[in-house]
Parts: sequence; structure tokens; C-alpha cells
Amino acid sequence: MSTEYTENDPVAVHLPCEDCGSSDALTLYSDGHTYCFSCQTRHNDNKELPKVDKKAPKNKALLDPKDMNITSLRARGLSGNTCRKYGYFTAFVNGEPCQVACYKDDSGSIIGQKLRFKDKKFSCKGNLKNRFFGQDLFSTGKKLVITEGEIDCLSVSQVQDNKYPVVSLPNGISSAKRTFEAQLEWLSGFEEVIVMFDNDEPGRAGVAAITNVLPLGKLKIATLPLKDANECLKAGRAGDIINSIWQAKLYRPQGIINGIDIREEILAEDDEAEKGYPFPWKIKAQKMTSGIRKGELTTITAGTGTGKTTFVRQLSYHLANVLGLSIGMVMLEENYKKTAKGIMSIHAEKNVITHRGQMSQEEYIRIYEETMGTGRYSFYKHFGSLEADSLINKIRFMVTVEKASFIVLDHISIAISGLETDNERKATDVLMTRLRSLVEETGVGLLLISHLKRVDGTPAEEGGRITLAHLRGSGAIAQLSDNVWALERDQQSDDDEIKNTTTLRILKNRVNGETGVGGSLYFDKDTNKFQPIIKKEIVAQLDREGNRGIECPF
Repeated sequence: MSTEYTENDPVAVHLPCEDCGSSDALTLYSDGHTYCFSCQTRHNDNKELPKVDKKAPKNKALLDPKDMNITSLRARGLSGNTCRKYGYFTAFVNGEPCQVACYKDDSGSIIGQKLRFKDKKFSCKGNLKNRFFGQDLFSTGKKLVITEGEIDCLSVSQVQDNKYPVVSLPNGISSAKRTFEAQLEWLSGFEEVIVMFDNDEPGRAGVAAITNVLPLGKLKIATLPLKDANECLKAGRAGDIINSIWQAKLYRPQGIINGIDIREEILAEDDEAEKGYPFPWKIKAQKMTSGIRKGELTTITAGTGTGKTTFVRQLSYHLANVLGLSIGMVMLEENYKKTAKGIMSIHAEKNVITHRGQMSQEEYIRIYEETMGTGRYSFYKHFGSLEADSLINKIRFMVTVEKASFIVLDHISIAISGLETDNERKATDVLMTRLRSLVEETGVGLLLISHLKRVDGTPAEEGGRITLAHLRGSGAIAQLSDNVWALERDQQSDDDEIKNTTTLRILKNRVNGETGVGGSLYFDKDTNKFQPIIKKEIVAQLDREGNRGIECPF
């Protein structure tokens, strides 16, 4: 019944690791190398295997049950009845006391023994054959609980009066996947397989290793308040062990959740996540959209020269200077200094570039301090087009480090122009997917500028009506955006009032589906700002019901 270990067999598990300080994550293998499941450090990989004299007497002979005793383990809180049920003995080997876990085949014959000495030193006799400890006691059932080690197995069984199926891994967490695969047919005889591995990094790694072994819907994960089941038992928290079994959560692949598991997230969420920040202008769009929200991707489109950049500058100024939010500006079509001076011009209500000679140094410094000096604006100092990974990383930095609540990206065509591809549609699809994922990951609000493609009929630059079909590059822009706003203006009109009037059209509105004209804005060259064109009765209506976010200061 004795056997020799192969090169890959663990001969001592749950050893302390000198590299990371873990008390039990190190495993020693028969080829002489060690591996720590906590810090993932290996040693002695090139150590030669010891030569084995096949004529020498075997030292793996099983201990005779007559030389072992069944007794309670007071230090562990385990009764003699529990140890007797599982065949967990005490004995002396070479004059040293140890505990002996007997592994049996389906007929009940002992095939292997795992010896546990002081200081968590282990050795094995016989062949454990990738069987679970206690596997011979159960054939089928509703719930099967699997722990890392024998002591935890005994603890879980005892708190359930030793009535229900509980087993443990033969060689600690390192043997999880191998044992699950070897015993898949036996595991399939249970309706639910509940893993109760240690509440530490190796335990979580062990769970990850076996998630794809069992059929979908069978695996559940039990979480304990302390490191393992025996710690709970010794602390007088047997009820927590039982609760963890009944509250074990069905394993779902990453990204799949059930509504019952997000109660705390939903109930703890305040109004901030749903808040709609008001537009800078009292126009119909405020009521239609309920404002501008974080966690949404809003695409702004218009014909060339219509005023998209001016529009987003004023939105950015409003969000930062008026509402006190931080803004990240990735303006790929202009120098960051021009963007900064454009925002300063909105604050000064005059173009600070053309009026610089008429302004005192003190006034210019004051305007700077009241805008750029607030620290609420961050810019990307770019050199033309850029690679997608770099762009995403820059935006993520603005959100996580600069604490930007909104990001302005002007515009997507330049963002993809640096990619080594002649397939604009595919490149746009990829970038839009990554931007959408970034919005979901970080909760930032993204204001994305997109150009239009050439279409038949009146061009957008001459006041032609814009639709979603006019977006340039890919259908993914409209599909992955929460909102799409279009700016329509007849730049060629002989009437200055018409020439400087922009219609804001809501093409997509995910929050409630309302679309159509959201108002008209007149660009006042004297103040360097858009001003609303609106009837007094509509203003009163917006005051009553339109501003569903915080109160608009205008």
C-alpha cells in the first residue's frame, strides 16, 4: 500500500514563508522546491532529486490503527465523536506526537494518512489519490461543504451535529483544482457545492482556480467573519459557520450580479449619483434632459466652424467656476493655453487675447486666479494625435488624481488618427467601447465632440437639420452615447442675428427618451458667451419644473 511521490507531489504543506511572513502559505514539493501561495515566490527550482534506492525498505507504510487513539482535541474545540466519525487519530511517530487524518476509499479501507506535527509540519503515508478527506462518508446529498484542511472540516461537521456532508482538500489550497477535477463525477452527485476556504489571499486564489471545473450554477462561495472555520469554533461563533453555509452566494462569472446582492449599494447611494447639473442657460433642454449627469457619455456634434469648442468651453466654465466641480479638458484641436484663455474670456466677458493690451496686469492676474488659479481645471498638453492606450490613461489620471467630475474630449476623429489603421469605423468602435467602459468604471461624465460626415441636401454649416445618421465614423458613437446633442447654425446667412444663433437639438436622451429642439442660443461677441433666446413664459415654466438638479444660478 505504500507509494513513492513523483516530482510534482507536495510533501509538506501549510509551512511558514520567510519571504512574506505568511504563517501557512508555503508548500514543499518532493523535488526539493518550495512555492508560496501568498507571495508566489519559488525556491530551489534546480535542486536535483534525491536518488531512491528501490531495494531500501519503504518508509511510507501506513500506521496501524492499533497504534493510534481517538480522543477529543481540546485546543481545537473538537469532540471525540467528531474525530471518530472521520477517522482523525492521535499517535506518536518516532517519539513525536502527531495527529493522523485517515483517507479511505469508497469501501472504507484506509489508503493514505496525513500526519500533522507541531508547528504545522506535515507528512504523508500511503497515497491520498486526490481524494477529499471524508469523501468515503458521503455519496450524494443536497449541500456539500468543502474546506481547506481537516481541522476546518471537523469544525464545520461538528457545529451541524455531524449530520451533513463536509470534506476537505487533501493537500491544502494547492490541491484544489487537481482534486476537483479528479472527483468531478462524485461532486456532481450533490445539488450544491459550497467552498469554505480560508478568508485570506491563498484561499481566494483557490476559489478562482476551481470556478470553471463544476457545471454552472452548482458552485457557491461561503464567507466567514474570521480566518477559517476552526477559528470561529474556538471563538464561540458556531452560529456564524452555519449562517455562512446558508448565506453562501452562488458563484457568478465576473461582471454578472443579481439584484439581491446590491441592496446596500442601492440603498446607500445618495442623490449625487443621480443629480442632473443645470445648463448654463435657462432653456428647454434643461427640462428635457433633467440636466448634465456624471456617469454618462454625452456626444456633442455640429458642422465645421459651428461653435462646438466654444459651446463646451462655456459648459466647462459653468461646471467648474459656477458649480465648483473639477474639469479635465483634452482639447486635441487647440493648444492648452488657448483653451485656458478661452475660459478666462468667458469669465472676463471679453476676449482676453484681443483685449490684452487694454487690460491692466492686475486685472489679467485676477481673471487668471479666479479661473485657472482655482485648481479646478486640468489640461492635456498634447502633440497632435495620440495612441488610444495613452489617451485612456490620461483621462483616468484626470479622474482619479485630479478628481475631475467631467471630462471634455475634443474630438474623437483626432483621437483615432494616431492609430495605425485605415479602418476608421473599426478604430472608432474600439475607442468608443473603451471610453464607455471608462465612464462605467470611474463614474465620470464625458462630453465628447464628434464631427459630421458629408450628406446630401443642405449642409449643417448652412443650417441643415442634423440627425444621428450624420455622425461621422461609426454607429457606435450613437449607440454607446447616453445623450447626443447637435448644434445647428447657418453660418452663411446675410442676417447677423440668424448667423449668430445656434439651435440646440437633442438627438438622443437615454434618461427619458425626450428629443427635439432644446432651445436657441445667441453668441454675443461683446461678452464672448452664448446667451439664451427664450420667451418669458418658458422661463417661468422652467423655474417651476425644469431644474431637477441643483438650483440654476442664472
